[in-house]
Amino acid sequence: MKRIDVEAALNESRTWLLATFEGLSQEQLRRPLTKSEHDPSNTWCALDHFAHLALVERDFVQMIRRQLAGDSNPVGLLADDKGEVRTREQIMKIVNERTEAFQREHHGESLSDVVALTASARGETLRLLSELSDAQLDERLDGAPWGDGTIGGVLGANARHAHLHWDWATDAGLLDGAS
Repeated sequence: MKRIDVEAALNESRTWLLATFEGLSQEQLRRPLTKSEHDPSNTWCALDHFAHLALVERDFVQMIRRQLAGDSNPVGLLADDKGEVRTREQIMKIVNERTEAFQREHHGESLSDVVALTASARGETLRLLSELSDAQLDERLDGAPWGDGTIGGVLGANARHAHLHWDWATDAGLLDGAS
């Protein structure tokens, strides 16, 4: 992805996300919606989905920074530190455990707190984007299944990530009974 396309997608997605969440009632923001992939007894609300975006966005920035520093396993999911390939089940267990811990840490925060949390993560992404050359944006991020696998594609995947979680929340009934 070209720099201008990445930045435009990130900004458009952020503007849409803020306007969308601002229009939700407190009941809609906090209503239990989706079961956790790690602990089915735990249920996520819309604000949990919103806050989760910060975790993934920061993870993407860290992965890219590791790649640029020469790390041979910058994503760190497909293989362990010894180079042993993980199964999809092992990968998802790691991802779901991290996601669950983050959700529990931020569950119950206000909309304002979640906006600040995700703004900080987006700031890190935009800062990284400003530091990258066009050649680096086209570089493949080793082990990345997101976007087209390039650094630019991974950064741009953040824009689509918000819509994915919105779809899950609305499919689970977020807007049921909304006027």
